[in-house]
Amino acid sequence: MDEVFIGTLVASTLRVSVPLILCALAGVLCERAGVIDLGLEGKMLMTAFAAASVGVVSGSVGLALAAAVAVGVALSMLHGYACVSHRGDQVVLGMAITMTAAGLTVVLGIAWFNQGGQTPPIPDSVRLDRWFVGAGEAVAQLPLVGKALQLAFFGHNWMVYATLGLVAGVWWLLYRTRFGLRLRAAGENPNMVDAAGVSVKLLRYQALGLNGVMCSLAGAYLVLAQNPSFIPNMTAGRGYMALAALIFGKWHPVGALWACLLFGFLDAVSIRLQGTALPAFLGGAEVPVQAIQALPYVLTVVLLAGFIGKAVAPKALGRPYIKER
Repeated sequence: MDEVFIGTLVASTLRVSVPLILCALAGVLCERAGVIDLGLEGKMLMTAFAAASVGVVSGSVGLALAAAVAVGVALSMLHGYACVSHRGDQVVLGMAITMTAAGLTVVLGIAWFNQGGQTPPIPDSVRLDRWFVGAGEAVAQLPLVGKALQLAFFGHNWMVYATLGLVAGVWWLLYRTRFGLRLRAAGENPNMVDAAGVSVKLLRYQALGLNGVMCSLAGAYLVLAQNPSFIPNMTAGRGYMALAALIFGKWHPVGALWACLLFGFLDAVSIRLQGTALPAFLGGAEVPVQAIQALPYVLTVVLLAGFIGKAVAPKALGRPYIKER
C-alpha cells in the first residue's frame, strides 16, 4: 500500500478518535466510582456550544476552553447533586442531560446568533495550531517509512498528543495512587470505603468533577480542531460510542483507548470510501454514502450486543450509596 495513504489514514484515525477517547476516559472515571453516565453525549454537546460561543465573542482560545470546562463541570455537579446526594435514577438523569442539551443548544444558538442554531465560524486565532511540523519534515527524510511516519504522527494539534498522554495519566491515577484505589473501591464496595473513614460521596463527586473536565475537552475539540463552528447535534452519537468503547474496554483506560481507535479507524475509512464502487463481480455499483457512514454505529451495536453481558462492570455501579447508621 502507498505510504501516503497509510500515513493519512493513521492521522485521520487519531484525529477522529480524540473526542471518543476523552469521553471514554470521562466515563471510566465516574463509572469506576459507581456512577453511571449516559449524559456523555449531552455534556460534550453543551461544552462544544460553550466553547464555540465564547470563542466567537472573545476571540480567545483560553476563554473558550475555560467556558467549556465550566459548563462541563457544572453539568457533572448537577449529575452528582441529583444522583449522589439525592439518590436519583442515574440512567434517567443522564438521558435528561443529553435531551436537554440537544434542545437547549439549538434554542440558545437561535437566540444569540440567529443562524438556525449554528454559531458563526470561530476566528482562526481560536483554532488549534499544528505542532511538531519541523520534526515531521526531518522524519520524512527517513527511507521507506519516513513519509508515512510524518503524515501519521506529526503536525497534529496539541490536544491529540495531550489526549494520548491523558490515557497514561488516568491509568496511573486509577492503578498507582491511593486516590485511585479508593475511587475503584467506591465502585466495588462502598461500605468498605465508608468503614475506612473515607467519604463515598466525596469520592464520587471528585470522579464526576474529573468526568466534567474530560467531557469539556472532548466538546471543545470538536469546534476548536474539527469543525470551525457549532452545528446542532454535531456530536452525532459520539458519546454513546464512547460508552460502548469503555464497556468493550472493560472499564480500563487502555482497553477503552483501543476500542476508540477502532471506532476512529472505521470512521476514517468510511470517509475515504465515499464515492467508491463495488467490485465488478458484485455489480460495480457505487456504495451508498449512508451505508458507509453507518459503519461505526453498526460496530457500536455489535459490540454492545456481544460484550455487554461478558464485560464485568463495577459491582456497585448504578447503586446509590446509603450510609449505614
